[in-house]
Amino acid sequence: MNRLNELLQELGISKVRLAKYLGVSRQMVYNYLELDDLNKWPKEKKILLFKLLDIDDGSEETIKELKVTTDYLMSVENRLNQGVKNTSDLDSYFDLKGLNKEDQTLLADITYLLKEKLLDEGKHEENHHAILYLYHMLQSIDNVPEIKYIFGYMSKTTGFTNPEEFKFNEDKQFIFEGILYSALTLYNNGGASRSKLAESHRRFVQEIEQKNEEKLSRTQQLNTIKIQALKELNYTEINETNAAEVFEKIAEIQSRKV
Repeated sequence: MNRLNELLQELGISKVRLAKYLGVSRQMVYNYLELDDLNKWPKEKKILLFKLLDIDDGSEETIKELKVTTDYLMSVENRLNQGVKNTSDLDSYFDLKGLNKEDQTLLADITYLLKEKLLDEGKHEENHHAILYLYHMLQSIDNVPEIKYIFGYMSKTTGFTNPEEFKFNEDKQFIFEGILYSALTLYNNGGASRSKLAESHRRFVQEIEQKNEEKLSRTQQLNTIKIQALKELNYTEINETNAAEVFEKIAEIQSRKV
């Protein structure tokens, strides 16, 4: 089974894609691959794997004899694509126009994985909040470049990405990864404790609360100016007809306060 795992890696077949091909959960794929003999797999799943790899049996000798050539890799990829549900099934949920095939596959894999996490009844609440936080991070990714660096760091530490690969600002990503590594090393080695970091965490909370207050203050200020603009123009609301005029009046009122 060790050779089978190596073969799947050489072919670039992720656990998510194999799970979709076999029609099982990703966790079930992990369970299958931990077995010491392919004959212990459910018969229909074993046959599907044989078809994918184009082999007649799952003996260790047969799998060891497989050579990953370009032709073989392409033939496996074709069979995998035919067996996996077409990503166009996502059209009922997403508009995939403008996305290339690689992006469509990535979106399909992410959607499949997120759904699997949300269906895990034992960890549903925990997974729900983790995915919610991920959603918040994605919403902020254009304004906070460090989010991309965090994603890159985690991809590297979990073995998905070469640690010497830098897809963003190399200098900033390099520095951020060094700082994050030092912090997590301290955390994992027990060098940090709640009592030691209480003051630091208090400043963290204080800074966020201050930013939220400033944001609320700006919102209230803009709302006040909007009400004033509507009043001066004798309107009760902003609509498609008067929007341009109201926004112009808002700008004028703001300029008076400079």
